[in-house]
Amino acid sequence: MKTLLLTVSRGTELIEKCVIICAILLMMVNSTANAIGRYAFDRSIFFSEELNQFLIVAVTFVGFAYAVRKGRNIRMTALYDSLNDRLKKALLTLISLATGLLLLFLTYKSVFYVLEIKDINRLSPALQFPVYIVYSIIPIGLGMASLQFLIAFVMNVTHEGRYLSYEIKDGEAEDIGV
Repeated sequence: MKTLLLTVSRGTELIEKCVIICAILLMMVNSTANAIGRYAFDRSIFFSEELNQFLIVAVTFVGFAYAVRKGRNIRMTALYDSLNDRLKKALLTLISLATGLLLLFLTYKSVFYVLEIKDINRLSPALQFPVYIVYSIIPIGLGMASLQFLIAFVMNVTHEGRYLSYEIKDGEAEDIGV
């Protein structure tokens, strides 16, 4: 079971990293080229803003899955921190399952949203590109985040310790000190 979870986790991590890195680099190149075009040549790239909006959608939803993997997602721990270890594990297991199932439901609903956009043949204003292709990243990102929470649930049920994800135990996630 652990090797299957490791394989799934590594595969989705590779996809997440690739999408996030490529999207951020493309946003940087697009914004830089647009600024140079606007100030040096008095001509903007007509689709620049639209492309960046699409890339932000990708970074948001896939980045959420990556944040869950690294235990960097937002957590409310006021009640959790006051519990003993046994209750902490039970609560973390319940939260992982409930969140994973909720995100799975949202994945299901977002698939139908994307299909509805496809059915009405909605195109982006500047590029005249089918919007459903871009928005298909929403169920992918939600599905990968759901998978991370469900993997954390399985790890909490089958292993000692409290797992936020396959590779991150409770207390090992970096505190960014905000």
